[in-house]
Amino acid sequence: MQAIEFEAHPHDGVIELPLSTAHQTDQTSPMPITVYTPESSLASPAKLLRDMFRDLLASRELAWRLAVRDISAQYRQAFLGILWAFILPLANTLVWVFLSGSGIVSVGKTALPYPVYVFTGTMLWAIFMDALNAPLQQTSAAKAMLAKLNFPREALIVSGIYQTLFNAGIKIALLLVVLPFMGVDLGWNLLLFPIGLLSLILVGTAVGLLLTPVGLLYTDIGKGLPLLMQFLMYLTPVVFPMPKDGWAATLFAINPLSPLILTARDWLTGFPPAFLGAFVVVNLLALVLLLMVWVVYRLAMPILIERMSA
Repeated sequence: MQAIEFEAHPHDGVIELPLSTAHQTDQTSPMPITVYTPESSLASPAKLLRDMFRDLLASRELAWRLAVRDISAQYRQAFLGILWAFILPLANTLVWVFLSGSGIVSVGKTALPYPVYVFTGTMLWAIFMDALNAPLQQTSAAKAMLAKLNFPREALIVSGIYQTLFNAGIKIALLLVVLPFMGVDLGWNLLLFPIGLLSLILVGTAVGLLLTPVGLLYTDIGKGLPLLMQFLMYLTPVVFPMPKDGWAATLFAINPLSPLILTARDWLTGFPPAFLGAFVVVNLLALVLLLMVWVVYRLAMPILIERMSA
C-alpha cells in the first residue's frame, strides 16, 4: 500500500492532499483533495487571493454553459424573443417624451434632442440594472445546485456578466441603427464607448455582489431593490439633465452613477466627456469594492449554503 503524502498549511484553513493510489498507471498529476478546517481563510490573505483567481479561471467554461442555457430559456419562452431587450427602454422613452411634450413634466434643455437623450439614458440604465440584478438572481436560481454540488461559486457571477453583455449587445446594436435616423452623427468617440459600457457593468456587478449575501437570507432585498433603483434613476441624468443649482444639483453631483451615464452617453453620441475625471475615480473605487465584496461573497457562501439547506 502506498503512503499518502500531504502538505499541511495550518494557518491557511485548508489542507491540500495530492491523492496517489496504487491503481494509477500513467504519469498524470495527482488529484488534489481539499479538506476544510475551522481556521479562517483570512489567516492567509495571499493564499486566499490565489484561490479566488484560480477558481475564477476554472469557472469560465461552466459559466459559459450556464449563460447559454439561461439565455436560450429566456428568449425561447417569450413570443417576442430578443425584442424584449429593448421594448421596455423604448416604451419608457415614449412615456417621457409624451410627458415632456405635453407639458405635464418640465424638463430642462439638453445638448441632445430630448428623445435621443431619454432613449440613450434608459438604454444605459437598463444595462446597469441588468448587471446589478445578475449576482442575486443567478445565486438565488442556483440554490438547489449549490446545496448538492461543489463547484466554483464564481461561475454564477461570471455567468451573470455573460448574460448582461449579451443583452447589452442587443441594446447597443439597436442604438447604433436608430441614432443616425435621429440626427446623431456617430464620431470617433464611439471607439471609447465600450469603456463606458464595461464601467456600467463593473459598478453594477460590484453593488449587486455586495447585496447578494443579504439578499439570499432576506427576500426583502430583491423585492425592494427595484423601488429604490427607480427612485435613484430620477437622481441620475437618465431622463432629466443635470440641474444647474439647488439641492437637486447637489444630489445629482454626488451620485456616483451620474458620471458613468454622462460619459457613456457622450462617447456614444459624439460629445467630448465633461466628467471624465469623476468617471475614472468611480471606476477605480468600483474595482476596490468588487475585490472586497468578492472576498465577502466567497467567505459567506459556505454559511449561506448551510442555512439554505437546513
